[in-house]
Amino acid sequence: MSEKDIRDLVESVIKELNIKAVGGNTAISASDIPIEECCDEGDILPDLGTKELSEWSEIPNPEDPEGLARLKSTTPARLGIWRAGTRFKVDPWLRFKMDLASAKDAVLKEVDPEIIDKLGLFTVQTVVENKDQYLTRPDLGRKLSEEAKEKILKECPKSADVQLVVADGLSSTAIEANALDFIPAFEQAIKNYGLKMGKPFFVKYARVALMDDIGELLSPTVLVELIGERPGLVTAKSMSAYMCYKPNKNTIESDRTLVSNIHDGGLPPIEAGAHVASIVKKIFDAKASGLKLNE
Repeated sequence: MSEKDIRDLVESVIKELNIKAVGGNTAISASDIPIEECCDEGDILPDLGTKELSEWSEIPNPEDPEGLARLKSTTPARLGIWRAGTRFKVDPWLRFKMDLASAKDAVLKEVDPEIIDKLGLFTVQTVVENKDQYLTRPDLGRKLSEEAKEKILKECPKSADVQLVVADGLSSTAIEANALDFIPAFEQAIKNYGLKMGKPFFVKYARVALMDDIGELLSPTVLVELIGERPGLVTAKSMSAYMCYKPNKNTIESDRTLVSNIHDGGLPPIEAGAHVASIVKKIFDAKASGLKLNE
């Protein structure tokens, strides 16, 4: 095909699009481009994030649809997503990528300061300096900075019956999604049990075992630490509540009591607040937590 043939072809295509070509030059001005109406809703791809995994099946003509539905209702696992040859189908693959991105975001983002302000918490930080160090040095997330210790001692009374601590952990999203509902329910229940509560606060770049350092500092009878769980592909907003009777430097992991999976798809945060408070009362009365609570 000669250069003239190519030019003729380009000009003919431009004419079909109702765009005027100037001389032999194919350049066009913005005013020559027709304005098209926005596509209707039928042309917009659905938001895959709105699909519940327990209700989503891509299996064509299943032999037992009701049995498949019952099976999927028991778990959020990705059952029945089907395949194209040996590969995922497009929609399940995109949902997988979306959930993976949400999990990464939950780890890397910081808790919104407005959430902390709404909760009425003051903020302190561990000896960790930044997010990268937090992820690569878990041991540093278990130690309060000297500045943090001074601020906590200034703000918080010692020897409270119950001390609540909120920590970002590995999912800031979890704290943002659940703390606002959990804490009021928890505080009201603790008050109803007649227990004296210390002043709650937020710790940035914290790990679970930080509660031991705080226990050494404030000597509460029971310490409760809310912390974002490591996110996965099912949810990135699951929060845990760790409880310990008089935590200190000699505390071991089996001394802690845990309520996990606190989120709107697991244990709802309002219900969790009351439930955790009831466990705190048992710990307070039994003077033990973790495995010792069941002895």
